[in-house]
Amino acid sequence: MYPAIFTPTYPITKTAQVLSTVTLDGYAGVQFNLLSAGLVSLPDILPEGLAEEVGEYARLNGLVIAALSGTYNMAHPDPAVRIASRVGFANVVEAAHRMGAPVVTLCTGSRDPSNMWKSHPGNTTAAAWQDLLTELDYALEVADQTGVKLAVEPEPANVIRDAASARRLLDEVASPHLGIVLDAANLLSPESLPHQGAVISHAVELLGDSILLAHAKDINASGQVVAAGDGAVDLAAFIAALRSAGYGGALIGHGFSVEKTRQVVKVLARLAGTTS
Repeated sequence: MYPAIFTPTYPITKTAQVLSTVTLDGYAGVQFNLLSAGLVSLPDILPEGLAEEVGEYARLNGLVIAALSGTYNMAHPDPAVRIASRVGFANVVEAAHRMGAPVVTLCTGSRDPSNMWKSHPGNTTAAAWQDLLTELDYALEVADQTGVKLAVEPEPANVIRDAASARRLLDEVASPHLGIVLDAANLLSPESLPHQGAVISHAVELLGDSILLAHAKDINASGQVVAAGDGAVDLAAFIAALRSAGYGGALIGHGFSVEKTRQVVKVLARLAGTTS
């Protein structure tokens, strides 16, 4: 494994500056977001040469582009809103292909019409599930044309909210191009922290063969997101479980302020085994 970072952590919108700063901070890779290249996350137009430029700057800085973010609300209650996001998503997949990012990350979304990260009682309905499957059919068709893989992240407030629902999705879709972003912090709550070892082990057991990316958020005893190493998540146990499943890719830090980038890289490097 190697330490990586989600690029919007840096409040910079120039690719060269973002990636050189990532290298100076000591990270070996990134999960890139087109925000860091001065675009919106899902652009209606992909400027000619921009994706190739991102890939070249990454190579010049010795960085791996582990993934590119392509999140949109795949379970939005209004089908017109979902369909309107498809152009930008297709541009993200094309950008990933051109810059050499093997994975595009997805958000399975929420029935909340204004916030795809907010829980909603409709998220557990059959209609929400079917809408998600319809969007995934479209997304996988786009991805299949480029060879890029898609990775969904179980999020407590989304349709795919835990390891069990993620396993169900993988089994129903049954696509070799669909995998998982796993973040231990998303699986835990203040109530489950005391027995987090069992929760993490069970999740990796269910999803291990499909994990394409690992995120390294942390939460404190109240459930608040904090920088890796500042909270109550047993990240060492999470890494051990990932290793047991054969995962050896990026360990992506996010959910912290830019002032903590150098603190976090030390934590992630120790966990990844790339430094003493």
